[in-house]
Amino acid sequence: MKSLLRPVFESIKPAFGSSFLYKRFGENFSNPNDSVWHYHPELEIVYVNRSGGQRQIGSHLSHYKHGDLVLIGSNLPHCGFAGKLKEGQRETVIQWNNDVFGKTFFDVPEMRNVKVLFEKALNGIIFHEEDKRKIGAKIEAMEHLNNYQRMLALLEVFGLMAASENYTILNAGGFLLETKVEDQQRINLVFNFVKENFNEEISLDNISHYINMTASSFCKYFKKITGKTFVQFLTEYRLVYAAKLLYESNMGISEICYESGFNNYSHFTKKFKEHFKKTPLNYRNEIKVAISNTIEHSVY
Repeated sequence: MKSLLRPVFESIKPAFGSSFLYKRFGENFSNPNDSVWHYHPELEIVYVNRSGGQRQIGSHLSHYKHGDLVLIGSNLPHCGFAGKLKEGQRETVIQWNNDVFGKTFFDVPEMRNVKVLFEKALNGIIFHEEDKRKIGAKIEAMEHLNNYQRMLALLEVFGLMAASENYTILNAGGFLLETKVEDQQRINLVFNFVKENFNEEISLDNISHYINMTASSFCKYFKKITGKTFVQFLTEYRLVYAAKLLYESNMGISEICYESGFNNYSHFTKKFKEHFKKTPLNYRNEIKVAISNTIEHSVY
């Protein structure tokens, strides 16, 4: 079993002449933070065009297949998104601290909805369908603007997000890390440990020992912070990883089962169907159809 990793604080440094960070990545880019659990006081927008990947924001775990647009609140721990980008795929990241706008900027009536948006973002927000594409296009177009124009465009992106009704709160039950620094450090240790060891056996005694708690105290603590039991979180992590392999690899489903940390194929398929509302085979077949349709539309 691998050693326990320390949580990572990411220092955000905007480019000279800009008060926020804008980064655009194209094909063959491999995200160094794809497997690193990290946090920062800056808010963050991530737009992934076309690519699929594994998403973990707070205690929310999921797999996306056709691009992603998320808004991540201050100090909400998360991981990288698309990983290695393929031909025609892009990822754009915007990170900023609200202090650059001044302490009362978002208190004016015109910005009230944006302030509410940022409060919701403390639990993470994912945008869907047409709103995702419309806002994503605006974000990508910022690459060719000067710093002044980018600032105006960023405010417009805030407005579009605040006006959207097509979104999901990722940690709907709340995520309590912003309340105590010691909780943030401790739960980050747990999440990093799961990321490093999810495909091996992890017992409650094992993980609670690593953070110097009894098993019963750890179970209560983890449920209080994340809204999930540790067993539920570990199972979801394994299922999301399995979905990622179904999308990205040609591995057999039984091989994916064991590669994802399950030791019983029947149990794996049962849990997968409960979580994704379809069998692993149906999940993979739907991906093939979606990819085929995308290729067909691009040809015609």
